[in-house]
Amino acid sequence: MRRVAATALAGTSIEWFDFFLYGTAAALVFPTVFFAADMPPFVSLIASFSTFAVGFLARPVGGVLFGHFGDRHGRKRALVTALMMMGLATTLIGLLPGYATLGFWAPLLLIVLRFVQGLAVGGQWGGAMLLVTEHAPPDKRGFYGAYAQAGAPLGLVLANLAFLGVTASVSPQAFMDWGWRIPFVFSVLLIGLSMYVQLRLEDTPAFKELLASRPEPSLEAGEALKVAAARQSPVIEVLINYPRQITLAAGAFLAVQVTFYILITFAIAYGTNAEVGLGLPRETMLWAVLIGSLTQLPALFWASAYSDRHGRRGIYMLGAALLGVWSFFIFPLMDTGSFALITLAIIVGQLLVGMMYGPQAAMLAELFSTHVRYSGASLGYQLGAILGGGFAPIVATALLAAFNSTLGVSIYISLACVLTLLSVFLLRETYKTDLTQVKATQSVP
Repeated sequence: MRRVAATALAGTSIEWFDFFLYGTAAALVFPTVFFAADMPPFVSLIASFSTFAVGFLARPVGGVLFGHFGDRHGRKRALVTALMMMGLATTLIGLLPGYATLGFWAPLLLIVLRFVQGLAVGGQWGGAMLLVTEHAPPDKRGFYGAYAQAGAPLGLVLANLAFLGVTASVSPQAFMDWGWRIPFVFSVLLIGLSMYVQLRLEDTPAFKELLASRPEPSLEAGEALKVAAARQSPVIEVLINYPRQITLAAGAFLAVQVTFYILITFAIAYGTNAEVGLGLPRETMLWAVLIGSLTQLPALFWASAYSDRHGRRGIYMLGAALLGVWSFFIFPLMDTGSFALITLAIIVGQLLVGMMYGPQAAMLAELFSTHVRYSGASLGYQLGAILGGGFAPIVATALLAAFNSTLGVSIYISLACVLTLLSVFLLRETYKTDLTQVKATQSVP
């Protein structure tokens, strides 16, 4: 179990490291490197954040494709494929020439590679999450599920450390010319990790039990084709039997995604860009985001362990309610320009996000039966991601430009928290669920 948890943590950390590298670069580098120099600052920033959002548009597609594959052929095989896709796409972004060299082909190719990143993340989360939750003892499912969740803040920390290390090692001009590419190229290491998962880990007990329960098809080709055709796609089946769970799971994720991506992407752009925000040093915002993300880690594990004893819904709803209130303190603290107060704003925000994100892996796994669990959990998670995280930096930037104030951004976060609170309230409690006994009949609330 420890090896499975450590592997899930390593896989999700490097996968999210790749995904978040893009977010940090979208705020600091891409507006200059991949778009025309004569674009107004707000326009180039929104254009850069739009390519960032493409990854989120791809995530539900990845959830569908990998969900089908993972429910039919195993959690491990789907996870390995997703890890390899991410490693290749991120490495190629690091090698991609800029606008000055390729013209309009530069942002176009950037969008294609970002789409591949989104497909990979759409498949990776379900595989890593089920690898730990379906292996875990029932009374520690939330705690071990947090290892898959912890990859997100840890990956963000690694991404910011990578940019801070390069920033400290080269001149500002060298950083913009080639230094930012170094962390992207190092993502080729993810391919090696995918091979480790393939060679050293077994698939989950729940999937093995599902596989054993399937009738053996005839060796005759015609009979095998008939059996395959008779089986309904897991994605179609989960959409028919679990539409309520998928919708509410997506709603439960809104507050996490909106707040998280505003704190790690929009906040960096707002803090560092003198023309649209505060004009603070790049290192100030990167360190504040890094420290805030580190503090999310203990909150993840504490909230997940708490949910194993007392249920998923209560701690999740408490985090949403407190975050809705804290949203009105974040930007006034940032506007002081004080590193300590900026860091405090992000730390508290990330702690409250962790109260929701930690128990989420177990909660979503427990909503669906084994034969459609990969598809159902991935769809709920990725739909929430696209509605919340994908557009959060764009919406926040547009609100700032429209009202010349961050109050609109705070209201945006608080509304997401209200929707999350309502969604979790409408979900049933799941923490005592037996993952090997969940039947499709439980789709009816």
